[in-house]
Amino acid sequence: MNLEEKKQITKDLNQRFTKAAVVLVTDYQGLDVAAISDLRRKLTEQEVEYQVAKNSLFVRAAEGTDVDLIKDIFKGPNAVALSYGDPVSPAKVLTDFAKDYKVFEIKAGVMDGAVLDSNQIKALAELPSREVLLGMLVATMNSVPTGFVRTLAEIPRQFLNVLQAIKEEKEAA
Repeated sequence: MNLEEKKQITKDLNQRFTKAAVVLVTDYQGLDVAAISDLRRKLTEQEVEYQVAKNSLFVRAAEGTDVDLIKDIFKGPNAVALSYGDPVSPAKVLTDFAKDYKVFEIKAGVMDGAVLDSNQIKALAELPSREVLLGMLVATMNSVPTGFVRTLAEIPRQFLNVLQAIKEEKEAA
């Protein structure tokens, strides 16, 4: 690989690091080609990129991005998973993959300027998907006005019950 190719790869990685919602660093040492291909397929289904490059390129590309916070992790064989939308989906895929392949390790990650260790990434993987969370939010937002309308409707109903009781009392007297 010549110098121009390295500069181009570094520039491309830097742009992707800047745009990514979450960047997760993994150690893929010990995996065979079939396992890595399976991982790439699973990540691609979730619209997540998986990039393998030299550590020196990762470190240079991290400059000026949030990934610069974890540049010390780039030692040994590394790959990064980049997601531009849902930060939960790459964490779920990588965590599930790590359960199947014990040699696969999730080292760390960066999300919104915060460093994530492997335990935080596992906790992130346990969250419901974005669609489920949005559905829960909509249901909660819908329940507030519905409850308010029921409460308002109950006031005239109670008033009518009081009037009916007074009417029955006067008729009885």
